[in-house]
Amino acid sequence: MSDSNNSSETASALDLNTLEARIDELIQAIGQVSVENDTLRAQQTQLMAERSALIEKSELARARVESMIARLKAMEVHT
Repeated sequence: MSDSNNSSETASALDLNTLEARIDELIQAIGQVSVENDTLRAQQTQLMAERSALIEKSELARARVESMIARLKAMEVHT
């Protein structure tokens, strides 16, 4: 009976060690995903700022082109 009991304790210890190792792996994976998530959020913030700046430049360019077209049309009328 002692061998059976000892064998059961060894199996339980192995199961606990396996579970502990798996939990450690999951904790490490969560840490990596958290770092990656922070990096992606920072990139998203940067890209949104760049997008906003590009939209502003595009609007400014459109306004300048429309102004030039209006001036050209006005010049045609006066000639």
